[in-house]
Amino acid sequence: MPTPLDQVLLSIALNLSSNLSYQQQYQHLIDGVVQVFPCDASCLLILDAEGFLTPVAVRGVSNTVLGRRYFPGAHPRLEAIINSRSPVRFDANSPLPDPFDGALLAEAASIDVHDCMGCSLYIEQQLVGALTMDSLTVGAFDSIDPVTMETFAALTAATLRHIAQLKALKTQNQKQQHVTQTLIQQARSKNNELIGLSPQMQQLRRNIATVARSDYAVLISGETGTGKELIAHAVHARSQRCDKPMIYVNCAALPEALAESELFGHVKGAFTGANSARAGKFEMADEGTLFLDEVGELPLTLQAKLLRVIQQGELQRVGSDQHLVVNVRIIAATNRQLEIEVENGRFRADLYHRLNVFPIHVPPLRQREGDIPVLAGYLLEKVRQQFNAPNLHVHPKVLTQLESLPWPGNVRELEHTLTRAALHAISQNATTIMPHHFGSELVADDVKNTSHYLPQDSQPMRALIESYQKELIEHALNKSGHVWSKAADFLQMDRGNLYRMGKKLGIDR
Repeated sequence: MPTPLDQVLLSIALNLSSNLSYQQQYQHLIDGVVQVFPCDASCLLILDAEGFLTPVAVRGVSNTVLGRRYFPGAHPRLEAIINSRSPVRFDANSPLPDPFDGALLAEAASIDVHDCMGCSLYIEQQLVGALTMDSLTVGAFDSIDPVTMETFAALTAATLRHIAQLKALKTQNQKQQHVTQTLIQQARSKNNELIGLSPQMQQLRRNIATVARSDYAVLISGETGTGKELIAHAVHARSQRCDKPMIYVNCAALPEALAESELFGHVKGAFTGANSARAGKFEMADEGTLFLDEVGELPLTLQAKLLRVIQQGELQRVGSDQHLVVNVRIIAATNRQLEIEVENGRFRADLYHRLNVFPIHVPPLRQREGDIPVLAGYLLEKVRQQFNAPNLHVHPKVLTQLESLPWPGNVRELEHTLTRAALHAISQNATTIMPHHFGSELVADDVKNTSHYLPQDSQPMRALIESYQKELIEHALNKSGHVWSKAADFLQMDRGNLYRMGKKLGIDR
């Protein structure tokens, strides 16, 4: 036949997996105390981060106690309880004041003569709270078995730890949800950071608006530093999947041996070091967007597996024979000319056509007419805020020189160049960024390299011109992957004429 203690302990243990609120679980503990021990009042207190004992549940004590906090140093009985790992009893003759005097709800609440008992609540070596009991019957606690008291205290402490862990998880989850929502809002606002008023940027915005609401694959191309990732964020933020994650994959940084696992996941034991199952990027992006940055860097073997997942919408984790269905929108980006990669056998044609459903080309900075002054103002605003330099600005002469540079690193290079010059200006207590703050950076590369075209000795002009023409053609071929038709487009001339000129100059590839 189970004892009242057994029944109460079982009920408390079952409550650990129940849907009761924290307050209900606290109160259930106190109700159990009154059922097991001969007391008229009881209080459960939790030790907070500041060292105060805070009542969270009472029985037979006025609820006004729940609004108080007790500093143990000011209450000798509470201090004695938490300083002892064993239950502490205070008899009716104890000279130490009771912190709950005057708060008992019994008829004789005004009578000061009563027994009191308390025990500290520890989880291993960490104090988490205290439990107190009061009885108006003198000697009520004389016959309490210490083992029974310690058993109840241990289960109470375990319940408090369980509740604290649930609270921490809930707080962490709420924080994570807040972070996620913040990231989503940031992604949605990325479109506002497409800085520029040029016709090229206006066309770019139109392209984003056209494709964003669909689920079509998007292939973003452009030189390094043009902001391809920013475009991907803008497409995702304006899509119907904007409340779902956009998972980023840097294809250039994927180790070939682990690339398949990174994309598709693996099961436990699939390979050495696979100590647990893991979801891949495709699973993480389910119902959302997968952004494959630098997709042109993927090895051919992985391209075939990627194509199969895109075509069929299902994947297998490494080491598993189970098929998982995913619903993912693909956005890819590259600074390579994938059509040339396809011609040269370095990129699969079928994958290229799967990705290139809606191409978006991000124009290089040198082709964005009039955008450099706007970008300069935007980029310098970050410096102004960071270094508290609200009056920092760029001299008009500097802007003119900036617009004359080729910017092979595009917006990223412009940002770094401006930031360095701004720091030099701030260090000199200047509010205007002048040419000398850039050092030699404002001298265009083509100006730096013109000196070798000027002969130091007398030479025939025709030979000098042919030498320059040969260098131009070789440069155009290098820029276009050694394709004559593209080199002709680069130099804006007829392909046949270019080929004949190159052959005449000894260029025959």
